Amino acid sequence: MSTRPEVSLAQRKRQLVSDELTEAALQLLASKGFDAVTIDEIATTAGVSKRTFFRYFASKEDVVVQFLTDMGAGIRTELAARPGEEPPSAALRNAVSVPLADCADHSDRALRVVQLILRTPALHARFLERQEQWRDDLTAELARRPGLAPDADLYPQLAAGMALTAFNTVLRRWSDSDGAEDPLELTDRAFAVIAPALDHAD
Repeated sequence: MSTRPEVSLAQRKRQLVSDELTEAALQLLASKGFDAVTIDEIATTAGVSKRTFFRYFASKEDVVVQFLTDMGAGIRTELAARPGEEPPSAALRNAVSVPLADCADHSDRALRVVQLILRTPALHARFLERQEQWRDDLTAELARRPGLAPDADLYPQLAAGMALTAFNTVLRRWSDSDGAEDPLELTDRAFAVIAPALDHAD
């Protein structure tokens, strides 16, 4: 019992360093380009040593992967928290709106990061790789929701795939417009298209 405060403090400190490294890396990568930024530069900007960087991340790519992992976790957490009686289209729209709302709130920084990911082949590949896990996570959450017909075994995976396709389409449109279009308005439009299929699960 006496060790819990120390463990909690250590975890908080570790999270703080990780957040500072992530923020420094994303800002540098987005402003200068992936290939132009060194790990030394990231560490210096975050105020830590290169050795400290490697305690948290194996590479520059891993910083972005962690960012994407956190984004996916946020979507799953939000879906799990949605009311069981809510139509699947609304639950999924609200879930994927979490990172998109964050993009809208921090539009300049978020736009640079999204464009970096979508326009850098190595990072885009990791983005798609992460989304495989997102789809599995959303599939598992959808399968737990009440109201699915007994023969709707294909539905959760198909619905998760449709939701992520909508998410990707919104990100691409927002990125291509250089932030001129509203990601949340685009999300509403995208889900209006797929809602009839998503809600035809019973």
